[in-house]
Amino acid sequence: MSTEIAARPAEQVATVTVGLGPVSFEDVVAVARHDARVELSRESLEEVRRTRTVIEDLADDVEPHYGVSTGFGALATRHIPTDLRAQLQRSLVRSHAAGSGAEVEREVVRALMLLRLSTLATGRTGVREEVATTYAALLNAGITPVVHEYGSLGCSGDLAPLAHCALALMGEGTVRDGSGHLRDAADALTAAGIAPVALREKEGLALINGTDGMLGMLVLAITDLRMLLTTADITAAMSVEALLGTDAVFAADLQALRPHPGQAASAANLRAVLEGSPIMESHRGPECTRVQDAYSLRCAPQVAGGARDTVDHAAVVAGRELAAAVDNPVVTLDGRVESNGNFHGAPVAYVLDFLAIVAADLASMSERRTDRFLDVSRNHGLHAFLADDPGVDSGHMIAQYTQAAIVSEMKRLAAPASVDSIPSSAMQEDHVSMGWSGARKLRRAVDGLTRVLAIELLTAARGIDLRAPLEPAAATGAVLAALREVAPGPGRDRFLAPEIESAVELVATGAAVRAAESVTGPLN
Repeated sequence: MSTEIAARPAEQVATVTVGLGPVSFEDVVAVARHDARVELSRESLEEVRRTRTVIEDLADDVEPHYGVSTGFGALATRHIPTDLRAQLQRSLVRSHAAGSGAEVEREVVRALMLLRLSTLATGRTGVREEVATTYAALLNAGITPVVHEYGSLGCSGDLAPLAHCALALMGEGTVRDGSGHLRDAADALTAAGIAPVALREKEGLALINGTDGMLGMLVLAITDLRMLLTTADITAAMSVEALLGTDAVFAADLQALRPHPGQAASAANLRAVLEGSPIMESHRGPECTRVQDAYSLRCAPQVAGGARDTVDHAAVVAGRELAAAVDNPVVTLDGRVESNGNFHGAPVAYVLDFLAIVAADLASMSERRTDRFLDVSRNHGLHAFLADDPGVDSGHMIAQYTQAAIVSEMKRLAAPASVDSIPSSAMQEDHVSMGWSGARKLRRAVDGLTRVLAIELLTAARGIDLRAPLEPAAATGAVLAALREVAPGPGRDRFLAPEIESAVELVATGAAVRAAESVTGPLN
């Protein structure tokens, strides 16, 4: 399974101003996915210059200061003489750039870099102005350090991923240039007219001591999940419609009896998407003897609503983390240099795990709706497996297998990473968050949910087509029409994988949501 959703549509590229306050979700997405330029505010540069003097005043202090005149982690007991302190910072970055495994996606690295730059811009890290401006220059030149899958324990910051970025700032290591080509960092910086930075006291530590990788992936996942939750309401509505279910259970007064805001929002979407459906009207009369639908249809707003509320909780946590200045030691507002534990990734790690759980459950319910279409005992008059000639044709039989395989994988990905901890650094760092690992598996879960919803959309659309001459609702009809532009309707068996990928793109780009909203107006 890919770790990336299909490419999203191009958006207007803006300039993101990085200053004393937090960057927004929109800022992260603009820089990570759409190559928005970054600029440092005048106020932030003034604060960076002011707090750098605090660090420089400590350089000759006989009293040891962590990260300035000492070693790191379990080696913090060694006092480092003045003439070795530049080497100390270089050695820190080089030794910590120890990642391994597959290359991490460009959008993740750019999000990580923006968030580290945002912390540098607060002035709380004590770096020189040159460090912050050069970091911004890397982003603006489209230079992306090669970061590897493994290396972060989610404590003391995302050390290895951030160290690979710091290494590029020094003109060392491997990067991808603005065209995506692999190059030595020194060559890429020279081509972009960027002078590498010679690190000084504390600067290497300031560049690697943050939760920026896991936070960047959290922000991107929340952005994707919000779109996918709306998509899930649309595909659920299409399934209810094509399976001759009832929309009576989505009534606002029934939903209000259990006042979860996410549930109310999902039910409102279902009502809006199904409004005016001739298929729904065809079986409202007294001749319909069905008392209530299966849970996967009837309880769609309860499950998707719970997922919505969980995403909102995760967004609160992410917002707080975006407002944080994570470093150790940190320069306080009144000029003290203090050690702290704010680099611990636990708050972010918990919600990353939580989101993997709700993504898996939402996908599980979607798969159950798809399965109902394929069983003649439950699909209310449709062909077995929605096949043109069952027995000769297999229809969507194996599309559901693909869904089931993805859902099974997502259930494994829902096992929390944050309950694990492997002590490190000679037991100095004896409890870690594993937040980076939680973020990596969440990206796979988001991709999986995208694919599961796409297969439900493809299957429900075929079910709606097979209800002809009955017409669908205007909104579901608009989604069906958008799908039919890239994937044909019912017929004899054909190569199905390309049609699934076309549906995946329709979901991942938000085109399915936009099609429905062309009728309903903005959905929740």
